[in-house]
Amino acid sequence: MKAFVTGGTGFLGSHLVRKLLERGDEVNMIVRSGKDAETWEAAGAKAYLGDILLKESMRNAMQDCEVVFHVAGWYRLGAAGAEKAEDINVRGTRNVLGLAHELGIPKILYTSSLVVFGDTHGQLVDENYVMPPGPFLTEYDRTKWEAHYSVALPLIHKGAPITILMPGAIYGPGDHSLVGEMMKRFYFGQLPVAPGPEATVTYAHVDDIAEGHILAAEKGEPGETYIIAGPAVSLGKMVKIWSEVTGKPAPSIEVPAAVFKPFAPLVGMIESITPLPEIYSQEAIAVMDASYTGRADKAKQELGWQPRPLREGMRETFDWIAQNERPPQPDVARRRQIAALSLGAATGLLLVWLLTRRRK
Repeated sequence: MKAFVTGGTGFLGSHLVRKLLERGDEVNMIVRSGKDAETWEAAGAKAYLGDILLKESMRNAMQDCEVVFHVAGWYRLGAAGAEKAEDINVRGTRNVLGLAHELGIPKILYTSSLVVFGDTHGQLVDENYVMPPGPFLTEYDRTKWEAHYSVALPLIHKGAPITILMPGAIYGPGDHSLVGEMMKRFYFGQLPVAPGPEATVTYAHVDDIAEGHILAAEKGEPGETYIIAGPAVSLGKMVKIWSEVTGKPAPSIEVPAAVFKPFAPLVGMIESITPLPEIYSQEAIAVMDASYTGRADKAKQELGWQPRPLREGMRETFDWIAQNERPPQPDVARRRQIAALSLGAATGLLLVWLLTRRRK
């Protein structure tokens, strides 16, 4: 199989490229730096300098490929990423899928996300579920919804052989997303409080998600959508699982999302003055009580997709963290600035929480 991959230097994309190369497939990919080109050429891929925001920069790399995997995406909570989310998730997707259709690529795989369904309020939905257009909790949600419903599906209706894949939360070695950051903070004892323990997402190992993409290229039907998501687990339950697999204590305090919600506008004001860590952003507060949950029955039945047990994958990830990561060390000056701006909010939050507990 000759494949073209976007996002091959990212978390999911790099695992997908490695799996394809291990199978003996020919891989063309675009990279944005000469250093990345050298790294992936040494690994066996053919790397082209290009950018999904520059449609023509992908033409030579994509020409004559049998399958296109459009994995590239922007995922970051917080106001700072809004413009990049629009460019990469919407405009970039329009460029990649449009060019693939124009070139007559016979199989096009698009990596969407379960977030396009929004907060499912505890339901384990399937591929037939449709969310109305907003309101959206984050810019990531909005731009992935736009790419799914305003770019990918219209191209399918025009005859493009696109198969859509919808992962949930992806974890594993090398993850630097919000999930990976929380796991790292937990491992190094820097997560004393579980904020929003009711927040629920589906978890699947990055290698299993990459395998789901390959199975979809082999067995998936054009025009079809497949949810590839693991079990749905709340944060409150997940930190207990982390405690089981690491032997480290779970956070002794769980603070419900309702306690944080009143302070979201203040956090947004602070973000307009100085960037905040993703885990403390206004959008992180917005999703604290949300459920992004779906069922992968269709992918298991039609593609033969089987994710590994959750505890097995989490244990492997924590082993990697132990061997490769160091405790987070924020910049001292920035930490003082954030602390000064946040002091009033933190004090008020503590008072509200204590009053709430006292009333109970």
